[in-house]
Amino acid sequence: MGIEQLVGKWHKARMILYPSIHLKDNKVARLTRAGDLQAADILHDDPAARAAAFAAQGFEWLHVVDLDGAFVGQPVNAQSITDILHNVKMPMQLSGGMRSMKHIEEWIEKGVARIVLTSAALQNPDLVREACRAFPGRIAVKIDSTAGYVTRTGWSNTTRMKALDLALQVEEAGVSTLIYADINNGGALSEINLEAIIDLAFALTMPVVASGGVHSMHDLEELKENARAGIAGLILGRALYDGILKAEEALKLAKAG
Repeated sequence: MGIEQLVGKWHKARMILYPSIHLKDNKVARLTRAGDLQAADILHDDPAARAAAFAAQGFEWLHVVDLDGAFVGQPVNAQSITDILHNVKMPMQLSGGMRSMKHIEEWIEKGVARIVLTSAALQNPDLVREACRAFPGRIAVKIDSTAGYVTRTGWSNTTRMKALDLALQVEEAGVSTLIYADINNGGALSEINLEAIIDLAFALTMPVVASGGVHSMHDLEELKENARAGIAGLILGRALYDGILKAEEALKLAKAG
């Protein structure tokens, strides 16, 4: 099965759980303070091994973020990303530093199933449209939002652009999937804002994937109950790494009819 068919297949699933791997210096890291990459915690020395563990647990997609790339504006952790692609067969969506067609083309050619644009969606709408034309169904956009307004990379600066307005703009450009995260006033991932996610999903025709903020199985249950609104998935980070969510239980719930 080719990448295009694989992307289409998983899009039709009701609720996909995406374990996340954030990369710093070619290691698995966690950003704990807004805008402070140097203070990131190192969680694992071998990203490919961490990805293989997620695959063995039964996850069907992987969400990878090049943290260094997000801050400098171009991919940095190429070795780790390549190692994951070579060692793990589940499809990957990749974010961080994707601000040119050259970057997008290179990683899709290497086997990345979906490119996630962040800053570029706000700063370069022409790039979003061009990428969607060149790679239909394989471009997503992630919006970080504080009080309904778009927050820039590093979560330290809130713009005057409403999250819904940007979402409608990128949908019109041909983006296949929207990833949405709520950021609190302290510059960190807040608790999941179910109301905001549901409102956004109802306003759009493309599927919405929630990012972060899940602290219990109850949060996951609430998301699953609202899947018909257009909530197609959830990106999991801290809840998995800290053992708040057990992979087997979360996957069973997500796959239930």
